[in-house]
Amino acid sequence: MTEQLRIDLREVMVQCFIRAVQDNVNLVVLVSDSTSTAKIAPFQEKYPDRLINVGIAEQNLVGVAAGLSLGGYVAVTANAACFLVARANEQIKNDVCYSDMNVKLVGLNAGVSYGPLASTHHAIDDISIMRGLGNIIILAPSDPVETERIFDFALRHVGPVYIRMDNAKFPVLHSKDYQFELGKVDVLTCGDDISIFAIGSVVHEAYAAAQTLKANSINAEVINVSSIRPVDKKGIIDSIQKTKNVITVEEHSLHGGLGSLISEIIAEEELDARIVRLGITQGHFAKAGPREQIRAFYKIDKNGILENARKLLKKG
Repeated sequence: MTEQLRIDLREVMVQCFIRAVQDNVNLVVLVSDSTSTAKIAPFQEKYPDRLINVGIAEQNLVGVAAGLSLGGYVAVTANAACFLVARANEQIKNDVCYSDMNVKLVGLNAGVSYGPLASTHHAIDDISIMRGLGNIIILAPSDPVETERIFDFALRHVGPVYIRMDNAKFPVLHSKDYQFELGKVDVLTCGDDISIFAIGSVVHEAYAAAQTLKANSINAEVINVSSIRPVDKKGIIDSIQKTKNVITVEEHSLHGGLGSLISEIIAEEELDARIVRLGITQGHFAKAGPREQIRAFYKIDKNGILENARKLLKKG
């Protein structure tokens, strides 16, 4: 990992919007009184006629976006994931997915980004909800470079896309020549002792844990699953067959997220593997408090991953 200036992924997103318009993409961005959440000010200053604020009305947000898509626009919604997937669920299902509209839904501040604001503001079920809908691509960038590549792809892809975003600043994991491939896993480190699958910002926790394991002669394969749908079954299977020890890490409920997805593949392919799923306890709301403490409680931080990796390997 390149230790350097940490960058807010939302700032990268906004620069992608600006560049897309400059490249003649017929883009319009919609917010639901979420201009500060989206850090959209630079785009608004350059292209005020391409930003629509519908107010705190998420159903209208998605419905208007679908209508603009019918009018030939590439419509992007940018607001908090917790409100997008809950309040506008029917509009996402019918107006965007079922109707196959060219709308990009950006779920900002996902997971427990809003830590102390508790369950009303936590988005720990967005992946499971989106996986339950048909006809939508589901993506989750992990660092600034991947964020740029994913938005460049999404803004030029014709059809519904959901992008799960974080609200913190992160260092760069990928080199400048990294190319995002839809439906492909991103192997950050190779190893044959244990496979650690992670999504979004907890990829950084998994990567850090792998570096410590390596110093102790344990070779962990860290796999960033940024393309959740479509998913790279072959890439996942190849890693599991090699290591036979699996940990999944997500800032999401254990119901319907990455751990569920990997477990389904293990079961369906009858793979010989042990798996530990790390995430928010299924059937529970997430704890409230500082994000670092929440991650530590659910063992989705570096130390929690290390602890579980050692236990799993000891069993083996």
